[in-house]
Amino acid sequence: MKIAVTGGGTGGHLAIAKAIAQELARRGYRPIYIGSQSGQDRDWFENDETFETAYFLPSSGVVNKRGLAKVATLTAILRQALQAKKLFTKHAIEAVFSVGGYSAAPASIAALLANKPLFIHEQNAHMGALNKMLAPFSKRLFTSFAPPYDPYPVREVFFAKRRIRNRVQCVIFLGGSQGAVQINDIAMEIAPKLAARGIRIIHQTGNRDYERMRKFYEERKIPAEYFAFDANLVEKIAAADLAISRAGASTLWELAANALPAVFVPYPHAAGNHQYYNAKFLVDKDAGWLFGEVDIEKIIQTGVAPQSENLARLATGGGACAIVDEMLSML
Repeated sequence: MKIAVTGGGTGGHLAIAKAIAQELARRGYRPIYIGSQSGQDRDWFENDETFETAYFLPSSGVVNKRGLAKVATLTAILRQALQAKKLFTKHAIEAVFSVGGYSAAPASIAALLANKPLFIHEQNAHMGALNKMLAPFSKRLFTSFAPPYDPYPVREVFFAKRRIRNRVQCVIFLGGSQGAVQINDIAMEIAPKLAARGIRIIHQTGNRDYERMRKFYEERKIPAEYFAFDANLVEKIAAADLAISRAGASTLWELAANALPAVFVPYPHAAGNHQYYNAKFLVDKDAGWLFGEVDIEKIIQTGVAPQSENLARLATGGGACAIVDEMLSML
């Protein structure tokens, strides 16, 4: 059985591609990868031995383009789809697994042209444009935000370190590997109050804003554990009782897997405002909060046990295994 994994552009998409590829490889199926020369695809998979080989096509997004630029991009995608179709023949590909994003367009369209089963994973509560277009033609759409509520492929270490929180004794600020000025500004506002209460502070500042935050903590003499990036972020998350975080799908489900409640600060410029809808999915289930709609000091006073318990019920392990099980059963 030969399977092509496609899609990417951002870490959220690529993390799913990696999880599915690793699960396939664990079962003896070595997939190929078809992505883009743009985005983070090459950084992730150019030398990744999980894949038999990896191809990077000159694909680009269509959403923000107009007029002739849009026509040129669509023409290029069709040309790249024909190229991907040839790769299917070369590697005897029998099915395609797409994680969405513009990187996925050529190989996903090629799957339809070559009459190959197309499986799609949608990471977010608000479906991306490409997935929305191709979903009716897919063999199966996997999503954690709508029925049948497929388990999200989260690394098992987040489940292994899961604990139900009650009192808030440690707060972690998470802006992603690139950081988030908005979250750092929130930290500057509330960190002095947290420190005054004796609450431990962990802060992922991101590279761009690290110096500003370093000066802030040092000048205020606040004993925070701050860093630009940490490859072992799971240990920091496991130590915290409350997160102030962006709401990208992978981060959201990692926090859920660990039963760590969060006050979400959605990135306002995310496509389709999908981070807001991701966060609202948990907020509506009393498993988190939206920043600006809640008093953080009140959360600290009342504790977070109900939200932590709700997260533990919502997030189940074995996401990649369950998805691969179903995909292979349909081939």
